[in-house]
Amino acid sequence: MSTLLDRVPLPIQGAALHAVFALPQAFRRLIAGPPVRRDGLELALDAQLLLRVLALTDNDLAKGTAAAARASLDVRRTLVASPGVTGVRSKELQIPSDGAPVPARLYEPVNLPAGSPLLVYFHGGGWVIGSIDTHDVTCRYLARNAQVRVLSVGYRLAPEHRFPAAADDAHTAFRFAAANAEALGADPSAIAVGGDSAGANLAAAVCLDTVRANGARPVFQLRFFLTDDDMTWFVDHYCPDVDGRADPRLSVLLADDLRGLPPAYVATAGFDPLRDEGNAFADRLREAGVPVVKRQHDDLIHGFVNFINLGTRFREAVSEAAGALRTGLALRSRANVVDIFRPTA
Repeated sequence: MSTLLDRVPLPIQGAALHAVFALPQAFRRLIAGPPVRRDGLELALDAQLLLRVLALTDNDLAKGTAAAARASLDVRRTLVASPGVTGVRSKELQIPSDGAPVPARLYEPVNLPAGSPLLVYFHGGGWVIGSIDTHDVTCRYLARNAQVRVLSVGYRLAPEHRFPAAADDAHTAFRFAAANAEALGADPSAIAVGGDSAGANLAAAVCLDTVRANGARPVFQLRFFLTDDDMTWFVDHYCPDVDGRADPRLSVLLADDLRGLPPAYVATAGFDPLRDEGNAFADRLREAGVPVVKRQHDDLIHGFVNFINLGTRFREAVSEAAGALRTGLALRSRANVVDIFRPTA
């Protein structure tokens, strides 16, 4: 952070950030500056305002060590934090694995009946940063608005644990969910996987692995296909072996055959550096006969799933994804459809 902002306690900085977003639109536009346009797209005011405020901090996630990047992300999380999502309870779990147990957190909407759908969620962060805690609000929001249970997975991070450690943990978590669905209160026939950024990569890898293994597989995939200008920094930590980057579990677009993968909702952002790669993945799914919704949010930026407490545009985009998830899983669930589509508390 800058020297000046270092003197201001983080809770005060966070309160000031929320106060800025509560200003009338004219004042927010004045602070954000003239509209930003690229490739015929115009950046949403909420996104531009957030970038302008964050520019006041020297908060480059991909700079220096992984530990420093994680600390920087924690600062950002504090800045955008606000009162949590209501109507959702949670409990900590440990998923057995061949090595150390994989930590997880199960989110359950209040009064959600047993036997309802489950989303296994993998957080973003370039396989290097991010955690269950950094995506707590996102998972609570998806649980409440999609009316599903959400199992958030704390997979191993690089560079301490390099490829394919995260992919292995993701697959372990899905197998655990499939084998223990009823104990988790879920319907074993209505389990989805999802994630943002690197987590979206892990969700796709799980889909690919389970199809190849010809065992239990997800029935739906929710992917916020987002990346970052610093993707090279992330992948160098996760998979420094350049030859290993041809593995489809790291880049699912390299898989020869995507037939048999579950239906998907793939969201991209117009102001994301690898927007076109995400769209290409959706196109490959469609060509393989996989039902897919390709949704490009023309006016949004990388990481919009983490900013649903700021303004309205980020929340609108995530709400749309929650609706797609709710519908996709309801069509597969054995639970009463009337119950699943009851009004959200």
